[in-house]
Amino acid sequence: MANDASPRWDRKMQQRLERGEAAALGELYDRFAPLVHGLAHRVLDDEAAADRTTREVFGYVWEHPARYDPRRGPMRSWIADLTQRQATASLRDRHRNAGPYSPEQAATVEEKVRAASTAARADYIVTSMPAPLRAALELAYFQRRDCRQTAANLGVTEDEARRRLRLGLQLLASAVSRPFGPSAPAEAPGPSGAPTPPGRTAPAPRSPAVPPSAAVPPSYGGGAPPGPAASGPLGRDAPGPLR
Repeated sequence: MANDASPRWDRKMQQRLERGEAAALGELYDRFAPLVHGLAHRVLDDEAAADRTTREVFGYVWEHPARYDPRRGPMRSWIADLTQRQATASLRDRHRNAGPYSPEQAATVEEKVRAASTAARADYIVTSMPAPLRAALELAYFQRRDCRQTAANLGVTEDEARRRLRLGLQLLASAVSRPFGPSAPAEAPGPSGAPTPPGRTAPAPRSPAVPPSAAVPPSYGGGAPPGPAASGPLGRDAPGPLR
């Protein structure tokens, strides 16, 4: 599965974040920033808004690592669900600020928000499904190959090609009614004072000249990690308002 991590990695990452390790936040960002930014952009269709959502999501994870429950699903799904919730909340705010509008217009806006959210979940499912299923969908639905051609390209029988297509479509169908994972929180992240990621889908390489304990990696724009503060343990600032 693409960009997958083991449950052991997830739990260890959570423990490191709970200890306030800036280096752990950097590693988490390096692994999941393209996912977060891509999903946010899919919903919002705006680079600056996707950048802002990326900052808010990683800020929320930094401030609230204990809200991830490893028993209920992978950290990747939790972060994807946070992203979807925050991006759709931002999209609703954008339309609300452009108001006022009639009940009919409000229903249209809500339908657009649901469609954008579903499209983001579908993207996530495609990138997360096992490579054999993803390859079968790519051949059949994007390259317009029939079942025989798909089977030939994959080096499998036609029955196996049909099975992969059926499973892939079943996974995609779940995008309509299911969240990214069972570990979804009850709220989305709000504005955060966490380090700022760059305005792109992939973080910049870390500089070996900057030890993790001294500064947040350059992929956060070179900002320093939160220092000692009276507002919370481990030098974390108090969390911002949640939506």
